[in-house]
Amino acid sequence: MAATNTPAYIQIHDKIRNDIELEKWKIGDRLPSERELSIEFGVSRMTLRQAIQTLAEEGILERKIGSGTYVARKKVQEKMVGTTSFSDIMLSQNRIPSSKTISYYVAKPSSSEMKNLQLKEGDPILRMERIRYADDVPICFEVASIPHRMVENFSKSEITKSLYRVLESKGGYKIGRANQTISAMTASEQISEYLNVKRGEAILRLRQISYLSDGTPFEYVRTQYVGNRFEFYLEK
Repeated sequence: MAATNTPAYIQIHDKIRNDIELEKWKIGDRLPSERELSIEFGVSRMTLRQAIQTLAEEGILERKIGSGTYVARKKVQEKMVGTTSFSDIMLSQNRIPSSKTISYYVAKPSSSEMKNLQLKEGDPILRMERIRYADDVPICFEVASIPHRMVENFSKSEITKSLYRVLESKGGYKIGRANQTISAMTASEQISEYLNVKRGEAILRLRQISYLSDGTPFEYVRTQYVGNRFEFYLEK
């Protein structure tokens, strides 16, 4: 490494990041082993590992146990302000949104669905389970519950393609705020199959209640996001 006051691991960090920006390594490419890189840079493996770990923490690299270190995909981001549809988030980041419907049916609501959607006894809900994709990469698995009366005049294809858009364009509703709760968990066997991750991998769990502009709740969603493909950010 060049003689400088900058720590060696930072120099390596900057060089690898620059090489990625110049597309020496592209998204999904596997980097050489730590041994090869430590020889290339003339440093100890501990120093090299510190640089790699810093890049991984920044989301530039992704470390896969037993496989190696890869250039990470840019994570899909969602600003935690207001209510925005998954499709709109994808399109705003030049991603192509799509989904696969696992189940879709009208049912009697559970006690939590009744409470969160402020339903009366006997009010049915539409419950649907979907895998959501960005550029054909699975991002999350969601279970959405919606008061059936609000969507009974819309087709399944309209609702599963973009619920928010059909509510606004055809239903005349105006979307308002949302309450969100986030927690961490690990992928179950079923979720790992849906999202193409290893069982036990990090998952972000989001529970969201979405409201119309008049304060009426219209959607209760439980979503599990792949931790290394999605991130939330706050803006003050």
